[in-house]
Amino acid sequence: MVSESLLHLTVVYAAKARELVEVKLLLAQPCTVLQALQQSGLLLQFTDIDLQHVLVGVWGRRVKLDQRLRELDRVEIYRPLRVDPKVARRERFARQGSRGAGLFVKKRAGAKAGY
Repeated sequence: MVSESLLHLTVVYAAKARELVEVKLLLAQPCTVLQALQQSGLLLQFTDIDLQHVLVGVWGRRVKLDQRLRELDRVEIYRPLRVDPKVARRERFARQGSRGAGLFVKKRAGAKAGY
C-alpha cells in the first residue's frame, strides 16, 4: 500500500525534435520542481540542461524551480528556440508559395479563388 505522503510525478525532456525522454517518479511531499529534476537523473544524462537558465513548466504552464508539486504533475523541461516561429513560418511560406499554403491548398471543384 502506498502512503498518502508520496507523489506520483512525471518529468519529461525533449533532447531533440520527436525524441521524448519521460521519467516517472515517486517522491515524498512536499516536493519542488528542482527536487524532481534532481531525482529524475535527467540533469546528469543531459549535460546541456543548465539550471541557471533552464525554463520549466508544469502541464504547459511555466513555473519557477521552487514551485511545489502536486499529485500526478507533469514537469516539462523546455529547450530554447533555435529559430523564431514567425521567421520560420515566413520562410516556409516563401518556399511553398501562396498556392501551396494556407487557405489555398484545398480548393473545392468549381469554387472561386480563395474559397
